[in-house]
Amino acid sequence: MRIRRTFPIVLAVVVIAAAVALAVQLRKHAPPEPARLLPGADAFFYADLSRARKANSGKDLPPVSHDPEYEQFIRDTGFEFERDLDEAAFAIHYPARAARTGAVDPRFSEVFIGKFDGVRLAAYLKQHAQSVENYESVDIFSIAVEDRTLRTAILGADSVAASNVDDPAVIRGMVDRSRRLASPFGGPALLRRYYRRVQFASPIWGVAHVEPSSPMFGGWSDFLPHPADIVVSASYNPLHLPLHPGSLHIRAEALTLSDEDARSLAEKTNTFLLMFHNAENALGGRGNDPDVKAMFDSLQIQLEGDRAVLSVSVPPGFLKKLLAGPQDQIPALGLQSPEPPASKKTTGR
Repeated sequence: MRIRRTFPIVLAVVVIAAAVALAVQLRKHAPPEPARLLPGADAFFYADLSRARKANSGKDLPPVSHDPEYEQFIRDTGFEFERDLDEAAFAIHYPARAARTGAVDPRFSEVFIGKFDGVRLAAYLKQHAQSVENYESVDIFSIAVEDRTLRTAILGADSVAASNVDDPAVIRGMVDRSRRLASPFGGPALLRRYYRRVQFASPIWGVAHVEPSSPMFGGWSDFLPHPADIVVSASYNPLHLPLHPGSLHIRAEALTLSDEDARSLAEKTNTFLLMFHNAENALGGRGNDPDVKAMFDSLQIQLEGDRAVLSVSVPPGFLKKLLAGPQDQIPALGLQSPEPPASKKTTGR
């Protein structure tokens, strides 16, 4: 009789433990919560700056030059990006070519996680807003920026969302998702499909659909004849690990429409890397830097069916030189929409 009474209890404990373990595993392989709050888009970029600070012995990010507008933003809100921003997730909405000028005009949606003073930030946004909409008990501030409207909402004590997409339903959807219990199955379709290809615990990654014929991707048609999906991620190898200790490992994976497209991309990329490295050696300069040489020597391109994979290890010395270089200005939250992550041409052998 005692066994009969305890069996259901034991079974319930086992079932609950299995459910918790499954949830943990799903969350481990799900995009970070800021990214899951984003709307559907054509490309995504994520950065965990708090991990960059930990890797830098807890120090703030390198200072940036403060223009008067950004300096005023800091004074009014008490928020400084290089000091207080912990995570940032961006959705990039590809544009249609303008009929008259042929201009390219992408739009952005963002989620920022950091140390915000909600009262001061709300006062700042209200001061610059043309209108304020209260949606589900959350104020959405509409701010005119050039020829578009930037909508900004304070989602919680440490999170802010913004979008300059014309449709106000986009920012409302971000508010709705922030009010629900975070689900490992949530997030934009492109992220749900490809996030598993991001390196484990990567502090910086991006996922993008590439249309070589689009004006946004000028020059990409030389490498990609047809559309492809790109996954780029960087993972940090701590000093105590034996393989390239202290290096930043970057992996870029192109998922093409066919094996032939992947082979063509790999061959053209290899040719470009070889030409660039030969030019570096001929001109001297950075080609003689041991850190640069080590980075070039680590470059590898592999073919895996319809996928071409490029990997490289960036030595800590090279990273320090990058961080010591001049920094771009960071726009004031709520007044400027961030520029899209630059499409960097790969350098190598």
